[in-house]
Amino acid sequence: MTLPRITRLALSKMIDHSLLKPGLTKAETIAGCEVAIREQVAAVTIKPCYTKLVAEILSGSGVMVNPVICFPHGYDSTETKTFATQQAIDKGAEEIDMVLNLGALFGGDYQFVQDDIAAVVQASQGKTVKVILETGYYRDMDLIVKACQLIEAAGGHFVKTSTGFAPSPYTNVYGETVGYTLDILKLMRQSVSEAVQVKAAQGVRRLNDALEVIAIGVTRFGVSGTEALMKEYDDTYKV
Repeated sequence: MTLPRITRLALSKMIDHSLLKPGLTKAETIAGCEVAIREQVAAVTIKPCYTKLVAEILSGSGVMVNPVICFPHGYDSTETKTFATQQAIDKGAEEIDMVLNLGALFGGDYQFVQDDIAAVVQASQGKTVKVILETGYYRDMDLIVKACQLIEAAGGHFVKTSTGFAPSPYTNVYGETVGYTLDILKLMRQSVSEAVQVKAAQGVRRLNDALEVIAIGVTRFGVSGTEALMKEYDDTYKV
């Protein structure tokens, strides 16, 4: 695989800086927002309880507010998901990450899955909605294709690999657990039209990881170690 050469700003604008660890405090969330502004990432993915606070901090920075909805399991009722989405938008959310209903998908209730996502898309009032497949749970790759197709049919803007909170059978070359494989990302990219983008989560930790997924066609990735990733970029290209 030929890895792309990318500018520092182009790389940073593919990062969703993740601030989702359960024990992460308000002060740590504020500090994380300061990192995001300094590095000029695309968005900060946050706990919904901090949406209003983060919207105030990020105002005018060029970094988007990206709370997660009914995370990490996605099995809340559609009404709960839409209420949470509307509330997040009212408090300043600019993007939404949600988890599709895995049990419904695995049970073949495809219309429910599509309608559930479509309701969140409608509640988002035109904001970007990224829908998480949680790929570590899949054993039938055809279901990944089906999930991506349902997300596009529902109006979702991104198909996303993982929450980072579920068990996964996948490991990288360093022996670390990751939420996807490169083949899964390729399959996701092939399963939707160019109107839908792909987000990789739970696996982009190094510059090479980022370049590999970009080469496949991924346009956004979740990163908790943003400072380390950008420092590696600087050290590699002597910025």
